[in-house]
Amino acid sequence: MRPTRSSRRRRTILTAGTAALVTALGLVSPPVAMAETTQSPDAFSENTVRQIEALQSIKKSQNAGESKVDSRLLVEQKLRAQRMSASAVPALGSGANVSAAGTVLVDIRGQVSEELLKGLRESGAGIRAVSERYGSVRAEVPLNAVPSIAARADVKKVETANEAFTARQLAEPATAGKRESKEEKAARIADELKKAVEAKGQVGIAAGPTNSEGDRAHNADTARQQFGVTGVGTKICALSDGIDSLATSQARGELPAGVDVIPGQEGDGDEGTAMLEIIHDLAPNAALGFASAFNSDASFADNIRKLRFDAHCDVIVDDVLYFKESPFQDWIIAQAVNDVTANGALYFSSAGNEGNVSDGTSGHWEGDFVDSGKSIGKYAGTAHNFAGAAGNQIFQPISSASGRVPVTLFWSDPLGRSNNDYDLYLLNAAGNVVDFSQDVQTGTQDAYERVDTTGVAGLRLAIVKFSGEGRYLSLSALRGRFTDSADGLKAYTKPGVTVGHSAARDAFSVAAAPAAKAFPRALEPGDPANPAGPFPAAFGATSKVERFTSDGPRRMFYQADGTPITPGNVSGTGGEVRNKPDITAADGVSTSVTGFTTFYGTSAAAPHAAAIAGLVLSGNPGLPPAEVREALINTAVDILAPGRDNSSGAGVILADKVLAYTGASPQPLASAGQPTVTPADGGSALDPGDTAKVTLPVTNRGDGTATSTSVVLSSPTPGVTVAPRSKSYGTISPGQTGVNDFTITVPATQELGVPVVLNARVTFAGSYSPTTSTFSLPVGTPSPVTQNFAYAGDAVAIPDSDPTGVTVPITVSGVGRASKLTFSVDGATCNTDQTSATVGINHSYVGDLVGTLTSPAGAKATVFQRSGGSGNNLCQVVFADNAAAAFSSVTAANAPFTGTYKPAQALGGLAGAAADGTWKFTAVDVAGGDTGSIRSISLHINGFVQPGVAERPAGVGKSVGKGPVKPV
Repeated sequence: MRPTRSSRRRRTILTAGTAALVTALGLVSPPVAMAETTQSPDAFSENTVRQIEALQSIKKSQNAGESKVDSRLLVEQKLRAQRMSASAVPALGSGANVSAAGTVLVDIRGQVSEELLKGLRESGAGIRAVSERYGSVRAEVPLNAVPSIAARADVKKVETANEAFTARQLAEPATAGKRESKEEKAARIADELKKAVEAKGQVGIAAGPTNSEGDRAHNADTARQQFGVTGVGTKICALSDGIDSLATSQARGELPAGVDVIPGQEGDGDEGTAMLEIIHDLAPNAALGFASAFNSDASFADNIRKLRFDAHCDVIVDDVLYFKESPFQDWIIAQAVNDVTANGALYFSSAGNEGNVSDGTSGHWEGDFVDSGKSIGKYAGTAHNFAGAAGNQIFQPISSASGRVPVTLFWSDPLGRSNNDYDLYLLNAAGNVVDFSQDVQTGTQDAYERVDTTGVAGLRLAIVKFSGEGRYLSLSALRGRFTDSADGLKAYTKPGVTVGHSAARDAFSVAAAPAAKAFPRALEPGDPANPAGPFPAAFGATSKVERFTSDGPRRMFYQADGTPITPGNVSGTGGEVRNKPDITAADGVSTSVTGFTTFYGTSAAAPHAAAIAGLVLSGNPGLPPAEVREALINTAVDILAPGRDNSSGAGVILADKVLAYTGASPQPLASAGQPTVTPADGGSALDPGDTAKVTLPVTNRGDGTATSTSVVLSSPTPGVTVAPRSKSYGTISPGQTGVNDFTITVPATQELGVPVVLNARVTFAGSYSPTTSTFSLPVGTPSPVTQNFAYAGDAVAIPDSDPTGVTVPITVSGVGRASKLTFSVDGATCNTDQTSATVGINHSYVGDLVGTLTSPAGAKATVFQRSGGSGNNLCQVVFADNAAAAFSSVTAANAPFTGTYKPAQALGGLAGAAADGTWKFTAVDVAGGDTGSIRSISLHINGFVQPGVAERPAGVGKSVGKGPVKPV
């Protein structure tokens, strides 16, 4: 299991000393002794009953506000209240993950507003992620502030932060505990980047590529040659933990420049980098994009939508599971998947590494609640009978190798409307409660409980129906295993552990099969050997899935909005059965990314499948998603049992078979490039009244030859004429550029600084035809006078790990329209003292920062984006579009950061509109543990030469505000 950052601090959980908890809470008298007697398989011992009664007593006494609080947080609060007055404190915990500072990471569900965020900050909370669409705020809050937050009318629930993991399978579990510090990781990445850059310039040392064995095993290498399709015209985007080593992979030649990363969503980790390398190996000319899935569940859902609706991704792939994703209804992440697939995107997701019944590796059971007739004691509640008609067993045994895994319980009530109350308890062989989850369900809550195992022998689970009706249950030890116990308990398992958004109707849930070497260790002691792959041959009918890959199918009871699929029947005979996983793809493949040199798990399988889908779209532009699905399913090579099966779906996909099925062919993709303007009067600028030659290049970036290529050039700018309106470019071979000249005339009445807009429509024989491009040609002679405008306020703190960041204004006046724009972070004296008052932005670990500039018209440009690693402070640094080096190339060794660099996004896009007004600069710290302030920043703007107005010579500027650095 790959833990989230919050789960690295392991939870303190209840132990055999729960009797002391009972005493500390003053709930019931303590037992005389806590004898470790063997538990009967069909009844709770007196010891167990006492402990559960104590916990249930807390539940019974909750007020309305407390009923909105996660049960672990509530018990932790009561424990701490007792500790404040008790002379002896039991060595117990609630399972709540409380920091040394007394804070807890929570998800606050409700109506998100500025008022709520303001109230959270006033309570001492640090905001970590905000989603208005999904009504969720992730925040680090003082434990003692939880009751007042829950009592708010705009808050529905305060939950322990919903955790997640990726579907990566670690070849050596011991490496999971070797965690780098933030500074160690930054130093390693900087060193790898430096070596990669140096290697590119050395004779005899080739930069990349490290190629995925899946390229060969899926026949993608030969398919690209046979069909002439490389991914041109498609954009494939990934969501995972992070892309820490993106620049290193680009320097090594493993990834192209220009990966489209949603600003501030670079994440933390490198699984995303490894996934992008796989995609690029199979579809080398596809455009790429990325966003993190790890800020929160709601942020993940938001980023899925951003990749489609903002970044225009055609294919999206992820490898993440949030533990609270319901098996019975599409929750917020699956709803986001539904949104993008309804809009035409193809969505691929890992089926998971939670095991399967066929290989005996599963920790999953689902079925109808069966009343055992065993009540808990004086409180309401009866235990579930796992044996059903075969007997009476109220415990589900967990293998001793299932250490520290999350165990989830769901039941078939709609999300946010559960009025049947089930609880989950984890016990040891002696009958002592080890962990518990007993949230209240009274009609407005989710049907969900979760505990965590401890990795000791003899653990077992018990489900208690506290109140309400019998429901269909789903119990999953994620990455764990249900196994017969040494004291006679039988393990009950059912297929269907694959869960969440990968089971969305139109998503592709992807199972894993090894491409080359077998997974190098037993999943649990005594397991048989893992299968090996066919490399350097291709997958075939004898291929096997990984023994850890998750199985289906998935039974769903509700539509995404909570409407019952089979009204009145929420039992094992109701609902809709979705055949998941859908297909199988390669894992156990090579990447250049540290920690992922051999990449196992359905995390690696999903990007292989996504890349093949990208090839399909590239060779069949506009192919409907339903036909892509048909092609992938119908051409999959049947493996395992004949026909579709629960572990591999339709089978393993092969690129050549899919492309042949769809009739893929190389497609031309011709588009216009930036034009060159030459005024007829020989002047250096296009002025009002000018006639000018416009030289317009057209480049074929496609796989096929662009024939019958022509361009229609037009302008929506009033009074502008273009002649001729169209020109033929003839035939343009792949990778070649054709050029033609047009003539434009600008009216004498054109306002200085108002650009001439040109629209170029390129037509050619091909499915991607036509392509359209829009260009803005500045009108007027740029002024040589640079006017400087500085932020004039006091230093403003940048909040730590807060997505809302901090914004400061820069007031601009007397410019009119801008011909040139640069931005600087100033400072009188540069140093790396993180508390320095002489630098423009003092901040430890500049690599945490994202800086964004917003014009008065609302246009935005990202100035810097998580570059600089652990280096401190920005001082006397200018961001200019014409700089030689990009700021993304800096490392901690360059600190304090000074000099001139290209910004992350061109600032030229902010010029052209009226510059006068209030500009805004926003700094966001996207990771925890480092702080700083905005102190001194400036804008440097050139306007246009006004007729008859004398201009001061270049380099003589007018300054407004604090002293800025001199711009380039």
